[in-house]
Amino acid sequence: MTIPSDYTERVYAGVLGKLIGVYLGRPFEGWTYEMLSDKFGEINYYVHEALDVPLIVTDDDLSGTFTFLRALPDYGNRRDITPAQIGQSWLNYIIEERTILWWGGMGNSTEHTAFLRLKEGVPAPRSGSIALNGQVVAEQIGAQIFIDGWAMVAPGDPELAAELARNAGSVSHDGVAIHGAQVLAAMEAQAFVESDINRLIDTGLAVIPADSLIRTMIDQIREWHAANGDNWRATRQNIAANFGYDKYGGNCHMLPNHALIIHALLHGDDDFQKSLMIVNTSGWDTDCNSGNVGCLLGIKNGLAGIESGPDFRGPVADRLYLPTADGGRAVTDAVTESIRVANVGRALAQEPALAPKNGARYHFELPGSVQGFMPDESPASRGTLTLANTAGHSLNGNRSLALHFNGVAAGREARAATHTFIPSSEIANYFEQRGYALLASPSLHPGQTVSAALQAGAGNAHTVNAALFLRRYAAQDDRLILVHGPSQMLKPGARHTFTWQLDGAGNEPIAEVGVAISSPVRTQGSIYLDYLTWSGEPNVSFSRPDAAPDRSRPSSAPRMWRRAWVDAVDSFDPRWPEAFRIVQNRGRGLLMTGTREWRNYTVQSALTLHLCTAAGIAARVQGMRRYYALLLCRDAGGNGVARLVRALDGDTVLAEAPFAWEYGETRKFQLRVTGNRIRAAIDSLEESLFDVTDDALDGGGVALVVEEGRVMSDAVIVQPWPASTGAVHNRYSDSCTS
Repeated sequence: MTIPSDYTERVYAGVLGKLIGVYLGRPFEGWTYEMLSDKFGEINYYVHEALDVPLIVTDDDLSGTFTFLRALPDYGNRRDITPAQIGQSWLNYIIEERTILWWGGMGNSTEHTAFLRLKEGVPAPRSGSIALNGQVVAEQIGAQIFIDGWAMVAPGDPELAAELARNAGSVSHDGVAIHGAQVLAAMEAQAFVESDINRLIDTGLAVIPADSLIRTMIDQIREWHAANGDNWRATRQNIAANFGYDKYGGNCHMLPNHALIIHALLHGDDDFQKSLMIVNTSGWDTDCNSGNVGCLLGIKNGLAGIESGPDFRGPVADRLYLPTADGGRAVTDAVTESIRVANVGRALAQEPALAPKNGARYHFELPGSVQGFMPDESPASRGTLTLANTAGHSLNGNRSLALHFNGVAAGREARAATHTFIPSSEIANYFEQRGYALLASPSLHPGQTVSAALQAGAGNAHTVNAALFLRRYAAQDDRLILVHGPSQMLKPGARHTFTWQLDGAGNEPIAEVGVAISSPVRTQGSIYLDYLTWSGEPNVSFSRPDAAPDRSRPSSAPRMWRRAWVDAVDSFDPRWPEAFRIVQNRGRGLLMTGTREWRNYTVQSALTLHLCTAAGIAARVQGMRRYYALLLCRDAGGNGVARLVRALDGDTVLAEAPFAWEYGETRKFQLRVTGNRIRAAIDSLEESLFDVTDDALDGGGVALVVEEGRVMSDAVIVQPWPASTGAVHNRYSDSCTS
């Protein structure tokens, strides 16, 4: 497999095409052609405002696509990754009943059915097989909607893409659902090197059996397309009459929706807007179909194809939510995910990974990218700023983010920021109510050091003041509080690199970070943001912000500090006096926070073990089944035992020792991870109970762990190791309300 010279940019166009397609089709998912025609006529642009819903949403089409692909780097980026390994990734990243999937129940939701099989110990591909789940369940649409990532890591190699799609799809699907996924994966992979739609369809057909019903259906659609000419509505009617929902069982069958994808590609005249209009106006599973069409055309025609019509990119601003058990990656952007996808493809081709601008989180190196940065719309800043990706103004790259300000004057700042956590409590509530909660951990924490490089436009009329800022959630009432960081007066053409070590409290999650521009005189001009990034481990204590909750009104208590913890336990109720009271009825539950970038640190917490089989803390947490845990357990004889466990495709005991403990006792747990060394202590924190080496997991967040019972804690403390800043910070400075 040879990597094309424009590979990364084409991946980015594919990711954007997927996002735009899903966001376009999501507000009316499940509507019929007749309903859409009556309401809108044709779907030529976003209609979310007409239906009073957000544009940027949590959605299984996006979460599944960019989450299940993580199986490749998690298992060493092997071309021969197995369905069983991908199934293990499902168990690691999915939180039951809460993330990624439609939780419609056994035999009703195909993915839920497969998840239950996996959880019961049935390995993939049997977990998704017709033999186990029946043909109707196994041939629904899910294998198709999650395939785009597997195609984008195999540019110009349709056979590899089809094999990866088969392995991934068979975790939950079988039969024609696998064939449909293989066709689209092969087409998308070949779209990196082939521009003709009919040749791409031929490539897709070549990877499935000659007697597949998918092949028969595509051949028929091609005949209708040839006969109907420009009349796409006539072809849609032919599809509805011959391959409609009424011909197949289940809630959302593969065949009718695959038919609409082929139909839109044939009738769309190679035009991004027209193709999306056809596939969305045709109805049925609109966000899924539109996402696949958008991704394929994005890959094939690049960014120019997306930009040939109306501005689909501007309202999206690269924003993307991926809620999983790895909460630090939940609030992300199209550029970040594109680089990750492209680096998997490069690894499969044995090419070195990309790290634009030395691995900066926000680097703006892809044309038109803004990475979630948007102008601030608070009263003091509204209307003062426009953003544009531009060439130049970078010392270590080729592009930057231009902040064009106008009307800045005394008392009136221009500000732009990107989100590092859930944007608002209202957004969080909305997603919970619609069934796809935005479970997330902040990606930025107190103790870490933010750095950013800026340059003032050479043509600016005046010297202006540039500063970094952030917003955090107030501990007492979830208000967003504006916090200014370091500032610098910049003459026209001047550059400056900022560094800002954050302080603050763990119960005040950081929601966004950005750049502010101010001036004592009214002025206009430009500031160019070369990059913004952060490094280091947190230095923070996570605890309850209020002394005691009102148990009669638990909903009135601040919630954002709790939402910073990804909840994978049966109960994490706000009404109790402890900051953390977690309950797991069966099996093991985790309450998690942090990011994959945390590497060398100490985590400690005093836990009261009420009634439980085992309990403790975890470090380098990468999901439900990837972490190191220090646990107090019982052996086969019922005696107390301390264990240091590596969870990775099952538990491996790295060390254990007798340790007497009783219900109701409070014990101090500590885990220290640095490099490949893991030290664990209980009660006597200056003396290691265990000191081992293991290099399976090199980074991740922290968690409280409980098995079949209840455990309580008032605080979880995380500090860098080796210690670099002393005491845990507990307050911000220079803060004001906004």
